[in-house]
Amino acid sequence: MEKKDILEALREVTHPAKKDRDIVSLGMVENVEVSDGAVSVTLAFSKHRDPLAEYLIGAAKAAVIRAAGKGTDVEVRTIIKDEAPKKKPGLDLGNEEIENIGHIIGVASGKGGVGKSTVAVNLAVALARLGYKVGLADADVYGPSVPKMTSTEGAVPEAWQENGKDVIVPIEKFGVKWMSIGYFARPDQALIWRGPMACNALKQMILQVRWGELDFLLIDMPPGTGDIHISLVHDIPMDGAVIVSTPQAVALADVEKGVSMFRNENVNKRIIGLVENMAWFTPEELPDNKYYIFGKDGGKRMAEKYSMPLLGQIPLVQSIRESGDEGEPIALGSRPDSLAFIDLAKKVAGSF
Repeated sequence: MEKKDILEALREVTHPAKKDRDIVSLGMVENVEVSDGAVSVTLAFSKHRDPLAEYLIGAAKAAVIRAAGKGTDVEVRTIIKDEAPKKKPGLDLGNEEIENIGHIIGVASGKGGVGKSTVAVNLAVALARLGYKVGLADADVYGPSVPKMTSTEGAVPEAWQENGKDVIVPIEKFGVKWMSIGYFARPDQALIWRGPMACNALKQMILQVRWGELDFLLIDMPPGTGDIHISLVHDIPMDGAVIVSTPQAVALADVEKGVSMFRNENVNKRIIGLVENMAWFTPEELPDNKYYIFGKDGGKRMAEKYSMPLLGQIPLVQSIRESGDEGEPIALGSRPDSLAFIDLAKKVAGSF
């Protein structure tokens, strides 16, 4: 038995008080250790003792024994973790504009060119189609693409001063509130900013925007793991991150660095899961054919390696590219590639 086998077995254990979600997706499985003839599982409970703790401990032990065999020595340990606040830290941090946001999610990638912004924009639209109140902040200050992908180029957000502070009103389209540095710069204007200036501009693009009441605010983060990322994860109360990659090895190598950053003890942000973009190529004239031009199931193997959910596999099809170029996100439609983003949105929303 390997760690991934134990985790798969533990997915059979559901929490009756959490809409019957399994203990792995709930983030309750803190650690799994497998050795010859022995398995140790550590479950994390909130500071306030879960009345179903004993049931869950017993169910977890039974699930492991069923998977590993009756001769296996199974131990289920528990630890107590502070319960995450249900409300974002707002007035005490001067972050009044985000206090009515349910969840803030970063959409990140280790490298550029993997379709991170395409996934972020379509995920936002798909969440809105499911009935959620959604906003998206384009945090890629050097290459903002949201105005182009939503056909909102040329839009200028309203702004005014309120109590000595600038307030910005996001652009609304497709049922989503959008904000991007691209609304304040000409398309041909290069932003030659050093790290601190870019970080300050980004925080303004998030913390001084009149988002109102939202269920989800997505942050389309720039590729890499530099100053901007460190500033964002430290200064913005993010609930977690969705990682985007393509299947090929060179992209996955950079994804590992991104995963390491979010799981670093000084950052410690939850990884909601991984999206494998451009998972296969399907020609328009051969809709049933799949060509794995970037390799097959690389993202799936990466998700298993780091014990994180594989949220979806998005195909490489011409319509997704065309929709992005035309400013009409593919998630607005009803084709199979459109529905792939709806399924992704359901999994992301269901993770909370």
